[in-house]
Amino acid sequence: MASNITTTISQQSSSFSLPLSINAMVGIAILTLAFLLGFPGNLFVVWTVLCRVKKRSVTCLLVLNLSMADAFVLLSAPLFLRYLAGGRGWEFGSAACKLVHYLSSVNMYVSIYLICLMSMDRWLAVSKPFLSQRMRTKRSLLILLLVVWVLAFLMSLPMPFYRSNLKKTFPNNITLSFCVPYHWKSKGHRVFQYLFETIMACLVPFSLINTCYSSVICRLQSAKFQRRAQGSRLILMIICTFAVFWLPYHIVNIIEVVGLLQDSKSTVDAALAARPNVTAFAYFSSAINPILYVFAGSSHIRKAGLSFMGKLFEATNSESRTSSTFARSGRISRSSSSPDESSVLNTLSIKLGRPFKSKHKDRSGSVAGKEADEPELRSLASQLN
Repeated sequence: MASNITTTISQQSSSFSLPLSINAMVGIAILTLAFLLGFPGNLFVVWTVLCRVKKRSVTCLLVLNLSMADAFVLLSAPLFLRYLAGGRGWEFGSAACKLVHYLSSVNMYVSIYLICLMSMDRWLAVSKPFLSQRMRTKRSLLILLLVVWVLAFLMSLPMPFYRSNLKKTFPNNITLSFCVPYHWKSKGHRVFQYLFETIMACLVPFSLINTCYSSVICRLQSAKFQRRAQGSRLILMIICTFAVFWLPYHIVNIIEVVGLLQDSKSTVDAALAARPNVTAFAYFSSAINPILYVFAGSSHIRKAGLSFMGKLFEATNSESRTSSTFARSGRISRSSSSPDESSVLNTLSIKLGRPFKSKHKDRSGSVAGKEADEPELRSLASQLN
């Protein structure tokens, strides 16, 4: 008799499933697309950097680490898909519940701080070229990467403590487990977690990124001769897309913190309702970078085939050298023209029928002789206008 009752309960439990909510369907769509696009895409980036790029720039190696982190975290997508689509709660145990959310948090911190390193590298190449050349060593880069990964693992430690596999009993005595946030009914713990995430994964890194790129943009705008900065545009696209996908998550964090501090139940409920979708949306950021690389390297596809992305990353190496060379040349006195400028001016003077004497031919000339050449330069410029 007891065995029959147990069999009946197990049959009911196996046939029982929760109906799919709208939030669950949206999450399923986002996670499915993220896994199908992001996992093979990031593996392709890793393969390209390791097998197709001969000279790896700092940007290239940072992109490699970013793709490895994204590919690793996307491995958890099938578990979340089963959780949302199965309708039977979390079936993988408490350890897996804590682990997958811990790794997702590590990915968040690694991604944003790798982007910070990209921005700082670009700033050093343009503003401090000599320091940049001294720091651009394999040893220095490995140390910085190790620091980023260690910091990410340390800053993610609160996540497994604030996740728990809680059980809920439904009609017919069916009990299901759910992997949900859990703060021991403490307002202080909830405020700490979400405020800490927003400060350390949003406010601090993006303040650093904005400072670096504001300086770079001002420097480049004041340049007399500008080159195409393919690597800089690629990094800016990575920064912007990361901000687009993660900003809603941090906004919801702030809304929930404000609601908790003001004891506003409606504000907290609004944040709780929005959190599943913004979390899935942030998860999709791990899949978007390979798509950016495809668009950025589309000009190389016809010539290089599957190696097009390697050509893109090699271009970041040459562009980094160009940035440093340009920044060093900016320190030279404006009274002397570069060889490229002299050749251009000579060509223009021939077309205009007026000879131009380069100052490089006689560096021992007097100051008066140098000043005598300046009216001629102004005359040539006026004839071009």
